[in-house]
Amino acid sequence: MTEPAPPRAERRRRTEQRVLDAARELFAERGFERTTIRAVAASAEVDPALVMQYFGNKRRLFAEAVRVAGPAGSAGSPEEAVEQLLATLGVKMRLPPASLAMLRSMLTHPEAAATARETLGRQVAQVGASLPGEDAPLRAALMTTILLGVTVGHQLLELDELREASPDALAAALRPALRALADPGA
Repeated sequence: MTEPAPPRAERRRRTEQRVLDAARELFAERGFERTTIRAVAASAEVDPALVMQYFGNKRRLFAEAVRVAGPAGSAGSPEEAVEQLLATLGVKMRLPPASLAMLRSMLTHPEAAATARETLGRQVAQVGASLPGEDAPLRAALMTTILLGVTVGHQLLELDELREASPDALAAALRPALRALADPGA
């Protein structure tokens, strides 16, 4: 006895997910400019017209493919904010394709830049809410972009020193600087 075919809505959801997975992989590998709708469709094993039907155009497909969840709930103290940031290092060293696509494209494509600003802005606001002082947003932005720089160096530039270091070693090296930024009066 054969199983009944999944409902149409479920088939559509699965196909859309296949297209997004293929798009994430290709955008991460090639960036926005060199990824085509036809290549995404071929990778997902669907007709290019179906990709256009689901997403409209390459820009909207990219925006959906690089959408990432915002940062977790806010940290309490400056020390907790530092530890929360450092706890993300392991994840940042193994970014999913959507995040890699955004990183690879954020300096050359306005949509990727807007998505990166939005994501980083949420993280800066979260960290800044835990820091004392009028310049807390500036210090939060510095803390966040330090980790962004480490991520770019590790993931895209493939700097040997960063690739050979464990997340714990990176956290130990970064902790004093991030603590100084988190609470300069301490």
